[in-house]
Amino acid sequence: MLTHDELIKKMMKDPAVRAEYERIEREEMPMLDTILKARAEAGLTQTQVAERMGTKAPAVARLENALVTGKHSPSIATLQKYAAALGKKLEVRFS
Repeated sequence: MLTHDELIKKMMKDPAVRAEYERIEREEMPMLDTILKARAEAGLTQTQVAERMGTKAPAVARLENALVTGKHSPSIATLQKYAAALGKKLEVRFS
């Protein structure tokens, strides 16, 4: 049986896996980092953010996890609610 590190090393040899990993690192991780940093700066838990958004903590966990997995892209409306719950404003930029 492979260890976790051995499995990752083996999977990264596959060009399709490596390309997806690099895409996530380039496109989605910066957004996740920004969201988690904003939540930490606000001093809020997922539960507190959920209450402010009018939803449940698992929904906030799924939102944050979606940015890691790339399985689901949150809507702009959801991101606006999340930002508002943190006392922030969502800005989308093309650069």
